[in-house]
Amino acid sequence: MHRAAHKFRLLRHASLLICPAVWLVVAPTIAIADGTKALNAQSSADAAGSEKQAMQQSAAKKAKAKIIPYPNASVWTDAKVAAKEFIGFDFIGEYVKGDQAIQVTPSEGKFYLSVYRGGLPGSGWDGGTVAHEWCEADAMKKRLQGWNKLDRSVGVVGKTPPAGALVLFDGSGAKAWKNGKIENGLLKAGAGTKQTFRDFTLYLEWQVPLKPEPPISHPHRGNSGVFAVGAYEVQISDTFGLDHDPRAWEEIEMLKPVDTWCGSIYGIRAADLNMCLPPLAWQSLEIQFKAARFEDGAKISPAIISVIHNGVKIHDNVSLPEGTGGGPSGPRPEVAEGPIYLQNHGNPNRFRNIWIVPQ
Repeated sequence: MHRAAHKFRLLRHASLLICPAVWLVVAPTIAIADGTKALNAQSSADAAGSEKQAMQQSAAKKAKAKIIPYPNASVWTDAKVAAKEFIGFDFIGEYVKGDQAIQVTPSEGKFYLSVYRGGLPGSGWDGGTVAHEWCEADAMKKRLQGWNKLDRSVGVVGKTPPAGALVLFDGSGAKAWKNGKIENGLLKAGAGTKQTFRDFTLYLEWQVPLKPEPPISHPHRGNSGVFAVGAYEVQISDTFGLDHDPRAWEEIEMLKPVDTWCGSIYGIRAADLNMCLPPLAWQSLEIQFKAARFEDGAKISPAIISVIHNGVKIHDNVSLPEGTGGGPSGPRPEVAEGPIYLQNHGNPNRFRNIWIVPQ
């Protein structure tokens, strides 16, 4: 069903566990094409930050390799169905034991483990080196013996609209949206607001599908995004369990650089911390945005954005030098106001509980 797994060599700064076996997919559903260490912005000016930035740029260059599409990759949008059909589904997630934590994500017939000291990203991790392991499905039960599984999605969703908020989607209808399509009470990707906005605080909850076959960092794993005023994208994708540290990718092919991973300001800035939760877990974004200012057609001040991902601030008052965009046409034109757009990039991403406070 899926192509042979890559051969991975020992990471220079991590442990590697290789165990025999491959997972099985009992009843694959429809196929749909497409598919952590803190980067402290404050330290980028000092020598350590400059060195890390140089390493990141080097890793990004290696990410220019051709990305192989996965037109027949299995995909699940419902956790209950996935639990029945995907052997190994129960291993996916976050675990703690003592002062250590593990994130487990599937890829190419195996499981990729990131092991943290102190706790999980955003919840105790000491910011030190992350160890990485590859493990086969039939070895996972033993590997996780004695670890406690957590579900952090419970505490990061469900925020209620404050006074003065405009509810854009609550499951009852899509009147606020162009191309608004609802499925099982959830808003599908590809919708844009009819109303335009300038300065605002936007809150939304979203879910990426489970696509276990493409390689880690593959853009077909839940690729989508939220566009502020139609010009600046905060990326949504499944980069759960991946390490921002470039050293983690010295022996593994990075398919997309970290400034295109989940939570990034696409192509401009990586998130300060990878706060991704597992696929099919509900997650939240809160975007505080101030639009660029123009005078006589010329920009006189840049757009400024702050982003909170699953309760943790990952961008703090970042000035945006231009619009985002990775296509041949280049960055999107900057505008004084525009719609909120939920990108459809060929993945069955879903959205709920969307509201905005214009300012």
